[in-house]
Amino acid sequence: MKTLISAIATLLIFLSITSCEKDDNPINCDIEVVISADEYSTAPNDELTINSLEINENCLTVNFSSGGCSGDTWELKLIDAAIILESNPPQRNLRLSLKNEESCLAYITKEITFDISELQIDGNKVLLNIVNSGDQILFEYE
Repeated sequence: MKTLISAIATLLIFLSITSCEKDDNPINCDIEVVISADEYSTAPNDELTINSLEINENCLTVNFSSGGCSGDTWELKLIDAAIILESNPPQRNLRLSLKNEESCLAYITKEITFDISELQIDGNKVLLNIVNSGDQILFEYE
């Protein structure tokens, strides 16, 4: 009888451990956003074209193009100006900073994701102004 109770207890423990909800498709962003008024104004500003913006959970996907050889040496940052503009919804200004020292004539398109979770403020949404694209995108969260 003790063996049966022990086996049932072990089975219940095993089932409770393995039945925990798992996220089979976690969202992993490539780079974290930088929040810095200084970097916002001083970071490299090499020419690029932002083709599209999309938010998936806490990741902002940016599809962009620029001239170069392969784009492998590019240094890219998404920089927030560290100021919240009071409006409804509140707004934040960001810019995509590109340091591009490649001198080839190819036109390269890349896509990268940024973790924008640090841009959340009180409430459940903030409008992101991507100043070097002229676009805005609404970031909604819980």
